[in-house]
Amino acid sequence: MTRPITAGVDGSPESEAAAAWAAREAVRHDRPLRLVHVGTPAPEPLALAADADAQARWARDLLDETEQRIAERHKGLAVTTDVLDADGAADALLAVARDAELLALGSRGHGPLVGFLLGSVGQQVIARTERPVVLVRADDRALTEAAAHEVVVGQEGDPEDSAAALEFAFRTAAARGASVRAVRAWNLPPVFAYSAASLELLDEAGGMEPYEKKALGAALAPWRERYPDVHVVEHVEIGSAGQVLLSVAQRAQLLVVGRRARRTAVGARIGSVAHAVLHHAPCPVAVVPHA
Repeated sequence: MTRPITAGVDGSPESEAAAAWAAREAVRHDRPLRLVHVGTPAPEPLALAADADAQARWARDLLDETEQRIAERHKGLAVTTDVLDADGAADALLAVARDAELLALGSRGHGPLVGFLLGSVGQQVIARTERPVVLVRADDRALTEAAAHEVVVGQEGDPEDSAAALEFAFRTAAARGASVRAVRAWNLPPVFAYSAASLELLDEAGGMEPYEKKALGAALAPWRERYPDVHVVEHVEIGSAGQVLLSVAQRAQLLVVGRRARRTAVGARIGSVAHAVLHHAPCPVAVVPHA
């Protein structure tokens, strides 16, 4: 079964942009598009009405209107729509994502996630899903996307640590005819963190920066081989990963970061790097769970 590109629709400008982004991506990858609405309240005055049927009609009309706009832009694109039960919204979205190639949702950026992602629901979806989630801001447009020429992806740790994010970035860039800028940020660790073995590796590499460049090159090697037509820029810079990624995101059409699942006493966490770029990146952000 071909997995659809799925977008959440809730009537906000952010979700409208997410649906448009998802439609373009579905066309590029020759996949169907699925639009879903998870019973979030309709705008006033319907939100104040006790008539559940009125709310249901509003949701159905919203999906139909969104589907119609997309059909006018993308002739021949297969589109399906679904209204899902609002009870257990996070679980409903996780189920939707599980069946999708990726899930696109609206994000305000420069502040808390809003619209389709309400409170802890959004964090649970991003932190728990096994599929990529792409967050799209209201000002994202096809022309804005076309004006940028890079897919920026963060790489950290050993090659396997970022394999899923790198694969997503290269596959996306290949479909768009874009370049990949692979970013590896590093900081000087405390002296006591060095072992005899690590000191020997650093000495062989000629220092920290050459060591980091070598590590990035090793992580990129299999993806360069698989996607030989994708131009790659290797970017190694000292600093926090979030700050370095944001510094180059101004010229990106998509920013891709990996995500390790982190669970704490207060629930699932998405990590500081993903948190930083989701709030402040000027372009759509793809959060890709580690394989």
